[in-house]
Amino acid sequence: MNSELKKRIITSVFLLTLLMLMFFYTFVLIISVIIIAIILWVEFYALISKIFTKITRIEKSLRFFYKTISLLYLSLLIYLILITKTTNPDLTIILIYAILVSIMTDIGGLTVGKIIKGKKLSKISPNKTVSGSIGSFAFSLLLVPFFNNFLLNYNLFTLIFFTLIISLTSQLGDLFISFIKRKANVKNTSDLLPGHGGVLDRVDGIIFSIPISFLLFTFF
Repeated sequence: MNSELKKRIITSVFLLTLLMLMFFYTFVLIISVIIIAIILWVEFYALISKIFTKITRIEKSLRFFYKTISLLYLSLLIYLILITKTTNPDLTIILIYAILVSIMTDIGGLTVGKIIKGKKLSKISPNKTVSGSIGSFAFSLLLVPFFNNFLLNYNLFTLIFFTLIISLTSQLGDLFISFIKRKANVKNTSDLLPGHGGVLDRVDGIIFSIPISFLLFTFF
């Protein structure tokens, strides 16, 4: 086992432990979500700053625009997560489901893409393949049988459809951040997480899948 893989495994164990603590202890959730959101904003703004390097009026305006939009988006995300956990336990299962679907989407894409390979999905992220995308959908659907008994208000067809939409959103979020990184000419958003890169590298799909999950399960 090489050192990079060891770092990746250790970091993954730490992140999973943190996720469990956030679920069981509200104060850990609140502190962690705020800290993570701050780090995400710093990493995203660092990417934008590398894209818009010329000090012109237009680029200053664009940097301010992206800075403001990302700050508002992350603030809304914090609100959704905290209000769900502290005031509406029934929605907590939806939050967990969104996170797990995104995780399974990443695992499926990585596993199937590495094994089958094949045609590239997009020039935005050369490592992603069509087979990996199909694997992402397939792995996300593995959660449906386990959560079908928890999400009783939704029939099996609806749950499958919602899961595919959440998985698609997670993949698009991943591609969007990959596009931003490509424009900024960087491989990772930072080196904060050994073996993984930055925090944004790890939760790029999750930060987009959570809002769409709430919209799907709440309004449809």
